[in-house]
Amino acid sequence: MSTFADVNPWRFLNELLDVDSRAFKSMRARAAGHFPPVNVFLDEDAAIIDLELPGRTGKDVSLTLEPQAVTVADKPAEVKDAAGKTVETRPAWSRRLELPFRVDPEKANAKFTDGILRVELPKVVEETVRHIEIAD
Repeated sequence: MSTFADVNPWRFLNELLDVDSRAFKSMRARAAGHFPPVNVFLDEDAAIIDLELPGRTGKDVSLTLEPQAVTVADKPAEVKDAAGKTVETRPAWSRRLELPFRVDPEKANAKFTDGILRVELPKVVEETVRHIEIAD
């Protein structure tokens, strides 16, 4: 019979990480609840942003376009049942998305389809070659 106990040096670390993960899981869930899921697709010509906004319309959401960013904001809302009782309250939120290139505000467009807001932001086409007249 041995007087030494079986010691697993990784057991303590695994238990610590398990407690950490349980503690922060609830915080992540609460923080994620205020912003809708978003997908950003980038290609050489444009950025396409899809936001899941079920139960909302274009009147509920506003878009602000900057040269290299877009801000999406939603108004607070109350959802009522047939009896007029409030069954859900949605807080207001705002989310700013930075883009890796300048966008053309004149060609940008957005539309709602089946609870998905799709924002298409074409890249600014810049001339890379410039001819300069030489004065005599």
